Amino acid sequence: MQKTFVLIIGPHAVGKMTVGQELAKITGLRLFHNHMSIELARKLFAPNEQEEFHSLIRAIRQKVFDLFATRDLPGLIFTCMCAFDQQEELDYLTGLLELFRSNGAKCCVVELCADFDVRLLRNKSENRLLHKESKRDLAWSEAEMKATSERHRLNSYDGEALPFENYMKLDNTNIAPDEAAKRIKTRFAIGE
Repeated sequence: MQKTFVLIIGPHAVGKMTVGQELAKITGLRLFHNHMSIELARKLFAPNEQEEFHSLIRAIRQKVFDLFATRDLPGLIFTCMCAFDQQEELDYLTGLLELFRSNGAKCCVVELCADFDVRLLRNKSENRLLHKESKRDLAWSEAEMKATSERHRLNSYDGEALPFENYMKLDNTNIAPDEAAKRIKTRFAIGE
């Protein structure tokens, strides 16, 4: 079976991690959601130590990516947000995809989108709060969601030309995470 790298992007609380968990269950790929590195860095560095905080996050992520891209390990699912109005974020993601592609992996990009009111409800979900300690302050988390959504474009425009091959946009407003995962697996023939 060919190594596969699945990048799941989308705004806060759209369901990236939860869909990734379901996709991992049905494909055997391993999930590395963005908060796995964020929460560790939060435990080690104070709020005024932003340079160290971000340096650790980058280092953890890069090491995980290098190991999964170059070693005989199962494929990887990575989740993160993307500000589509910032070219450097798109450049970072295309570079990440190239790392895997150049090491023989099949690369797939899934962009999730959902109504903002649904995302506000998902922001309070038990699964999210279990795995993302920093989101447990709901007042802060909701304010941060709103502020970031006003400051950046966190979903692509319909029909927008994007620098991704093997790409799908999925509105999961009314789709359960396991169903979304099944659609992703089928669309990209993951594990076949």
